[in-house]
Amino acid sequence: MADTDHREADSSTEARLLFAASERNADLLYATRFFAPDRFACFLHGGRSHVVMNDLEIDRARRQARVDEVISLSALQAELRREGQRAITTAAVLHRLLSGRGVRSLLVPFDFPAGLAFQLRRRGLRVRAKQGPFFDQRQVKQAREVRQITRAQRAAEAGLQAGIDLIRQARITSRGKLEQDGAALTAERVKEAINTVVLKLGFVAAHTIVAGGAQGCDPHNEGHGPLPAHRPIILDVFPRSQKDGYWGDITRTVVRGRAGERVRALYRCVAEGQALALKQCGPEASGRQIHQSVRDFFDSEGFPTGLKRGRMQGFFHGTGHGVGLEIHEAPHIGSRKESILKAGQVVTVEPGLYYSGVGGVRIEDLILITPRGHRNLTRFPKVLEI
Repeated sequence: MADTDHREADSSTEARLLFAASERNADLLYATRFFAPDRFACFLHGGRSHVVMNDLEIDRARRQARVDEVISLSALQAELRREGQRAITTAAVLHRLLSGRGVRSLLVPFDFPAGLAFQLRRRGLRVRAKQGPFFDQRQVKQAREVRQITRAQRAAEAGLQAGIDLIRQARITSRGKLEQDGAALTAERVKEAINTVVLKLGFVAAHTIVAGGAQGCDPHNEGHGPLPAHRPIILDVFPRSQKDGYWGDITRTVVRGRAGERVRALYRCVAEGQALALKQCGPEASGRQIHQSVRDFFDSEGFPTGLKRGRMQGFFHGTGHGVGLEIHEAPHIGSRKESILKAGQVVTVEPGLYYSGVGGVRIEDLILITPRGHRNLTRFPKVLEI
């Protein structure tokens, strides 16, 4: 029996159906706990979960997938051939399987393949798409999931430590650049050090950010080229477990050398803004109100947000987001959409400030919302100058 409490669809004749590659689809991975690079079908009906697997993956699925039944795709295709069907499509297989079990209606994710939905409807099945999270309960993490996310966060911290150590050991040149072993210390080299450590721990860190100076003004700029001395360098590491698919997420901002007064003030304000947000995080807290309080605090400290010379400056992203089987998932702590925090959710708290000519500062921790407040899953220190 699957170990996840999946909610059933609306009637005994309706099933939930997913069709995707679980390596890239968090809902399917959640439903099956089975990593596969190719698309396969999973349906939940009558309190039971089922997957349809090809011969390449069926034996592994029988050992690893946390479902009630693993069904052979080739056996279903053989049945259709014996009946004289020529075009044995995915829709034909699923229609045969589902209709034979009394399923007449399907609830599918909003990003379900449109072509497959069309073909299933042509065969007489009712298909309706569910907007929003397909499994609402994914937001509230079980104890096992919290442990898995915490392990990912430890991997993120280990990688981050390797990157910061490399920056700390660099020599400051007379031109205000960083040098290591006689060559310029580049963002690429620091990312390689981070990602190598993370990989050795069984995680993959893709799109790691090491953005120095002006590059740090763009929150998702991954960074490239020689790193500057005396200017902020943002390091954002978010590895995913190769074993279970859970993510970690951490950001620190450092300066190798001496930070200017403006950068010090920026860092101090972001650190205080994060502390303000953390203080409010707990059950029933409003994500929108948390975010607005940080914005208001930044404004009051003389760090406004707005368009200046054609680009946004200040604090122009959300305060945080959920983390689990996706690096960005519900709930969201921001202004665009209201979210009320619940015990069991894992979220980032990551305010930042970005100004042309100064650079960017972002500090990010990963926390668990608890019945009485929150628990910080992050252990890494917060130090500006190294």
